[in-house]
Amino acid sequence: MNYVSTRGKAPVLGFEETMLSGLARDGGLYVPETVPQMSAGDIRALHGLPYEEVAFRVMRPFVADAFDDDTFGSLIENAYRGFGHVARAPLVQLAPGHFLAELFHGPTLAFKDFAMQLIGQMFEEALKRRGDRVTIVGATSGDTGSAAIEAFRGLDAVDVFILYPHGRVSEVQRRQMTTPVEENVHAIALDGHFDDCQARLKDMFNHFEFRDEVRLAGVNSINWGRVLAQVVYYFSSAVALGAPERSVSFTVPTGNFGDIFAGYIAKRMGLPIDKLVVATNQNDILDRCLRSGAYETAGVAPSISPSMDIQVSSNFERALFDAYGRDGAAVAQLMDELKAGGFHVSQGALEKLREDFTSGCASEEETLATIARAHQTMGELLCPHSAVGVKVAEEHLDPAVPMVTLATAHPAKFPDAVERATGIRPPLPERMADLFERPERMTRAENDLGALETLIKDRIPL
Repeated sequence: MNYVSTRGKAPVLGFEETMLSGLARDGGLYVPETVPQMSAGDIRALHGLPYEEVAFRVMRPFVADAFDDDTFGSLIENAYRGFGHVARAPLVQLAPGHFLAELFHGPTLAFKDFAMQLIGQMFEEALKRRGDRVTIVGATSGDTGSAAIEAFRGLDAVDVFILYPHGRVSEVQRRQMTTPVEENVHAIALDGHFDDCQARLKDMFNHFEFRDEVRLAGVNSINWGRVLAQVVYYFSSAVALGAPERSVSFTVPTGNFGDIFAGYIAKRMGLPIDKLVVATNQNDILDRCLRSGAYETAGVAPSISPSMDIQVSSNFERALFDAYGRDGAAVAQLMDELKAGGFHVSQGALEKLREDFTSGCASEEETLATIARAHQTMGELLCPHSAVGVKVAEEHLDPAVPMVTLATAHPAKFPDAVERATGIRPPLPERMADLFERPERMTRAENDLGALETLIKDRIPL
């Protein structure tokens, strides 16, 4: 199984090198050269299996010879052992034909745990075998950072630096990043918004002298391993609702396009997915692009769903790569235009995107109203991101096809918004009850590449 860059000029890599590299050296993102297929019989055989076994069968072809079967199975078991629900990604019915996939039962209460816990296990195994050490730098709009720190804290062969936008994450998200005591993890509060954090991360990867000196690795959703692990819960959810005998649709609240791109991969593998619905908040660049073809950045407006406050959706590049017939030069040209403020998707590519994706958005008022209504009529407390998904999903329901909305975070991660909508302040799970009493440790940093690189080099053993 080989992986190629979306910009067409980076070396072709195997799974392990792709995972450890993160961003391709030409600035592109790695995708599989070919997508393995699962037959109807293969999908049918997933019925009734534990989540870990579904994960093994779905991901195994992508991993190839990077890990043997016993090792890979053990890594999966270890990754999900700490989840708070035996089903890992349980389904809850909201209304006739509408279901919620609860993806927040991991250690940091967000869907990012599904990928990050497994990435942590795979990194540790690969680095131990190589006798190697890496520096992981990640950018987060809230949940990726805490999930990465939780997955890598205390590991001998890894130093972790997480850039988050100062003052633009929830207090729970911030404290999950700033309260771990392990010396190999570092929370960096960057002056700016998430797109600034993501831009500096990409700048570091494209500064090859620095990249090679610190042995830089990435665990953002630019990392193919992240996307791969998220493919699994599309299969587990669809099979629970009758696949492959019936089609299933999914609505995904997303800012960086990684989670819904995982659904696209599941569909490419043969899972009978009818609709993949992109749900955005007021920072609606993805919805605008899918409607008009114009991908034009505007200022990021802070919202009650901060993990979606994004204008530069990195994983959209992966979808564009397929929509443009895997023409790396065409994608590279679009990304150059994006640096100047935006680009227009060609008519042919736009039609291809619309074959796989549709979209919608929710305002702040609509999000709060959905949280309130879901509690009153469905008995469900939704985080604001999940509420964006539910609102948009309801606009795309089809009585003949079950709809699954991905609930991406626990409501207790965003207690202010939930309390504002319902009057109820959701408590943290017992294992995190003392989060607000733990001392915080973080570094405030200016939005400057040189200063960030110096900070990182000063803190790692070179």
